[in-house]
Amino acid sequence: MKAYDEDDGNDEQDTQDDRETRDTRGSDGDTGTGTGTGTGARIPLPRASVEDGGRALPDPAPAALEHQVLTSLLGAWALAACSAQEAAAVEAHLGECDACADEALRLREAVTLLQRPESLDLDPALRTRVLDGCLERRPPRIPVPEWAAPYDAETARLDALLQDFGDAEWHAPVRLRWFEDDGAASRRTTVAGVIAHLMTVDGTVAAALGLDDPLGEITAPGQAPAARTEAYWRASHYPPTRAVRAPWREQSHDIVRTVAFTGDSGGMPVSYGDFELPLRDAMLDRAFECWVHAEDIAEAVDYPYEPPSARHLNGMIDLAARMLPGVLAARRRAGLAAPGDRPHLVAAGEPGRSLRLEIEGSGGGEWLIPLDSPGAVGSADHEVAHVALDGVEFCRLAAGHVPPAEAAAGQVGDREAIRDVLFAAACLSRM
Repeated sequence: MKAYDEDDGNDEQDTQDDRETRDTRGSDGDTGTGTGTGTGARIPLPRASVEDGGRALPDPAPAALEHQVLTSLLGAWALAACSAQEAAAVEAHLGECDACADEALRLREAVTLLQRPESLDLDPALRTRVLDGCLERRPPRIPVPEWAAPYDAETARLDALLQDFGDAEWHAPVRLRWFEDDGAASRRTTVAGVIAHLMTVDGTVAAALGLDDPLGEITAPGQAPAARTEAYWRASHYPPTRAVRAPWREQSHDIVRTVAFTGDSGGMPVSYGDFELPLRDAMLDRAFECWVHAEDIAEAVDYPYEPPSARHLNGMIDLAARMLPGVLAARRRAGLAAPGDRPHLVAAGEPGRSLRLEIEGSGGGEWLIPLDSPGAVGSADHEVAHVALDGVEFCRLAAGHVPPAEAAAGQVGDREAIRDVLFAAACLSRM
């Protein structure tokens, strides 16, 4: 086999062949797609796409469609489901046909009604989901106990609300509300005052864990939340300002970190002055108060605020349901609760008259509330009444934000028992 450039003496024939080749390649001596040297393989290179170049894409040309077809496309156009050519044809037609333009406007308005408005606020469960996803990949060395997670989440949500507040928002008036002596009670303060209140009451948990008490050298007449808060407010030379946010947030971080390191099951007692709660219940109580007062703050600055996640809300409702028998007994001793048609003491651990508390919606469930003794066990066989409430509505009742007589509740059975339980739920509230 000869190399292609080897001279074989047929120059005239070669010259004629080269001329014919040039004629088929073009004037530049190549195939139109080669390199132009005449020595490369005659394989066409891939075409350059318009998207790969720097040139702008051509506008889609409107399709030539009849009026009847364009009219049938109006619904798809309103839903943005047309191809580019169809959309161009419809939009060009709308500039010429008043009837179709009116119909297109009506369809577009109908589409907006079908779409649910999306809130710009983050889902309150988003933080929990993100953390759960991260922790599944890399579990923490010292995990936060499950009973402390609601407090961790609610303090973080409130801090996120506060981070963009200006001076005017920090001094916005807030009215704290609760239920006392079978009537509504309230106290006026500011956004900064509410954070100071949360910090001083959270201080009861901090002190039980061996952390610094935010009251410091301030002497309070007692450990009750109201007494501690009033003492802190009185000792302040100036009304609380945005400077209170940093110590409150640092304290909440210290509390969560400490309960994670203690390894305690949450049984440590925390004193609230006239009663005690185990640490695990005290953390739920503080999470509940943080959410309630965050709503107070959000209402003062006209900002929406969502309830806690369903799992955390269920824990808060469960705590309130477990505390109801004790509050009922205290109200009965004070003569504020009816003794019932057949009053009788029930031995601890024995079944007695019960009210079925049905909580609907997020975080809901059912609880049997013993009516005659805090040591009795709720029993379906001894059920005398049934009350149904929405979960958030029940929590607002327990926070003293909804009067017991106005609670939107489905009621069946012993009216006196129902009244006593609703009033007892409201008496769970405090400043």
